Amino acid sequence: MSTTKPLLSEKTIQIVQSTVPVLEEHGEQITKHFYQLMLSNHPELLNIFNHVNQKQGRQQKALAAAVYEAAKHIDRLEMILPVVKQIAHKHRSLGVKPEHYPIVGKYLLLAIKDVLGDAATDDIIEAWKEAYEVIADVFIQIEEQMYNEAATKRGGWKDFRKFVVQKKVKESDVITSFYLVPEDGGDISEFLPGQYVSVKVRIPGETYTHIRQYSLSDAPGKEYYRISVKREAATEEKPAGIVSNYLHEHIHAGDILELSAPAGVFTLDITDDTPVVLISGGVGITPLLSMVNTLVERQPKRNVTFIHAAINGNVHAFDGHMRRLAEQHPTLSYYVCYQSPSDKDRQNPYFAKEGFIDWPWLQSVVHEKKANFYFCGPIPFMKTVYHALKEWGVPEERIHYEFFGPAGDLTK
Repeated sequence: MSTTKPLLSEKTIQIVQSTVPVLEEHGEQITKHFYQLMLSNHPELLNIFNHVNQKQGRQQKALAAAVYEAAKHIDRLEMILPVVKQIAHKHRSLGVKPEHYPIVGKYLLLAIKDVLGDAATDDIIEAWKEAYEVIADVFIQIEEQMYNEAATKRGGWKDFRKFVVQKKVKESDVITSFYLVPEDGGDISEFLPGQYVSVKVRIPGETYTHIRQYSLSDAPGKEYYRISVKREAATEEKPAGIVSNYLHEHIHAGDILELSAPAGVFTLDITDDTPVVLISGGVGITPLLSMVNTLVERQPKRNVTFIHAAINGNVHAFDGHMRRLAEQHPTLSYYVCYQSPSDKDRQNPYFAKEGFIDWPWLQSVVHEKKANFYFCGPIPFMKTVYHALKEWGVPEERIHYEFFGPAGDLTK
C-alpha cells in the first residue's frame, strides 16, 4: 500500500494511537454525530447512503470499527488493506468519488471535537487531520484503480448503466429473481462468483434515490445478470424494505433498472480443487448459488457440500434447482435444515435437520475440515456457523463470509 502523501511523523502516529481507547469507548457516539452533521449539511449524499442502515445504527457501528482499526494500525496501514479493499468495493459500486472525501474529513473532525469536548486538544485534531488525509488518499487511489478496471473490462462500464428486466421469476413466498440485460444491447462484464451489483432506483414520492446491493445469483458467463431479492417485511426492529418491496410490487418485465458493475471481495476461489462447503441461511443463498452453479459448470469433479437453512419450505428459494444439481452431480452433497418444517417439508428427500444448524450436526455431514467454507445469511446464523467452525478448529484462512449491509463482528 502506497500513498502520494508524505509519511506521518512519529509524533502524529503516537497521538493518533493514544486515542485508540477513547475511540473504543466513544466511537459509535462520534460516528452517529458525524452522520447527523454531514447529512444535515450535505443532504445530497442521501442519494448514496442507505437510509435504513442509518436509522438502525449499522452504518455508524461499521464506520466506528473502521476508524478504530485505522487508528490502531496507523503506523502499518497495510494491516488493514483487506478491510480497505472491502469498503472500496462498496464505495465504487455506490459511486463514491474523490470529492466526497474532504466532506467526510471535515465532519468527522467536527464530530470528534464535539463529542470529546476539551479532551480533543488542538494537537489531537491536527494529528487526526493529517492521518485522515493519508487514509483518504489510500482509498482514493484504490477506488480509482477499481473504477478504471470496471470501465476497461470487456463489457464493463463506469458508474451506473441501464438494464432491462428480461423476466421476473417467483422463487419462493418471499424471494423473486430478476433477469437483467443491458438496454444498449452490448456485452456485460464477467464477474467472480459471490460478487454483487448495486441497483439504483428512483421511487415516486421519494426525495432521494435509493441504492441497494444484491448478490448475483447465477454463474458468470451468461448473457444476463440475475439478482434474487427478498421482500423485506416490516418487523418490530425495522420498517419494511422500501427498495425490495418496490422491486417486488412495481418492477416488471420490460422495466429499466440502473446497475453498477459487479463488485465485492466475497468470491469463490476456482484456482484449486480443495473441497468446498457452502452454508446459507435464508436469502443468504444468493451468492452461494452463483458459487455452486459455477462449480458444477467449471469444476464438476470438485467435492462440494451445500447446506441451506430456512424457516420452512414456503420461504426456501431454489430448492428444486438444488435437488436437480444434486441428482446430476455425484460430487455435490445437498442438505436442508428447516426451523419449523411442515409435514410436506419432511418429505423433501434432502431434509436433514429440524431446528438450527449446530456444531455436532455440522460435523456429522461435513467430513473434511480442510475444506474451504463459505457462508452467508442473517447475522445470528452467521455467528453460529462461525463459532462452530472455530470450535472445530477450522483455520481462519479457510473461513469466508459476507454481510448483507455494513460489516459486523462475528467473533463476539
